[in-house]
Amino acid sequence: MSLVPGPADPPGTSRSTSATIQPNILRYLVVVADERGVDLRPLLQQMALDETVMRSAALRVSYRQGSAVIRRALELTRDEHLGLKVGAAQHLTAWGLLGFALMADDTLRHAIETGVKYQNLSGAMVVWSAGVGEEDDAFVLRADLPDPAMDPAVASFLSEEAFASVVALSRLAVDPAFAPRAVEFSFPPPRQRDLYDALFRCPVRFGAPANRMVIDPAWARVRMPGRDPVSYASTLETLDAQMASRRDQQDLLEVLEISVAQGLPVVPSFGEQARRHATSERTLRRRLADCGTTYEALAEGVRRERVEQLLLRPELTLRDIARQAGFSDERALRRAVRRWHGTSPVQLRERMRTDRL
Repeated sequence: MSLVPGPADPPGTSRSTSATIQPNILRYLVVVADERGVDLRPLLQQMALDETVMRSAALRVSYRQGSAVIRRALELTRDEHLGLKVGAAQHLTAWGLLGFALMADDTLRHAIETGVKYQNLSGAMVVWSAGVGEEDDAFVLRADLPDPAMDPAVASFLSEEAFASVVALSRLAVDPAFAPRAVEFSFPPPRQRDLYDALFRCPVRFGAPANRMVIDPAWARVRMPGRDPVSYASTLETLDAQMASRRDQQDLLEVLEISVAQGLPVVPSFGEQARRHATSERTLRRRLADCGTTYEALAEGVRRERVEQLLLRPELTLRDIARQAGFSDERALRRAVRRWHGTSPVQLRERMRTDRL
């Protein structure tokens, strides 16, 4: 089988602190959590993602922010099927122009391939690829995790959300009777699997080598009810421009993050960064605003990542960590960790150590 990946950032090539992901998953996560009596807004506010910001079309979040919200939501709801429910709640309108392009596409298969090509504009937190299988010309969709070492609970959530959203959107856009031939998850079997059977309406396998969805050729060839070649072509022109802009933004964020990481424990001043880029502070600040972030937020994300890396080294004291991450003292470190994780550095260190076992 030949899988054709979209132009997603390959795992390990971009920093997890880069704010480049549309927060569609988080928006639906808030709605689903609300239905279960869990309010995630205080958690989002801790990350400077209040309701006004979350409604902004320009907002982008990082993998680290997204994973932290998902992890906490899983803890609060105690719902091991939360990913399925978030995926099933979605609609193509949440994807903006990309959603419109998919509805105007020719066939279901081509719409999925278009989604894979422009996945960086969809808010996806997995890396999609698609292709024709060896048997029966079945169409195969694969969802790989951006970081194989991520928290297993978050990894399961993202895998569930990915395929549940594909099924939900296919039923809304094409036919309520749509069902894949098979769905395979790489994580172990859950305690209860009734919801998987009810949602996917096909055999579901766990502990598979990869996360895959197999779609029968007949379903793959189904014409999209809203197909319109002219609207589709004109929308792709805009999407291509957005993709080019996103690549420029990603390059800028990565260069700045690397600069901050290399400078720690001293964070380079904003003026110094502007001089390095041969631009004015005003222009650089505007470019960061276009990315949906600020230099202060970017620098804090890098320091947070450094703290988490240092906490995994048991030989380092909190004073050592504070010094290497650029904090004035241990109290400043404790305040920062409390703001980021809602816990103390000692408790966070223990939790991280347990997660890695």
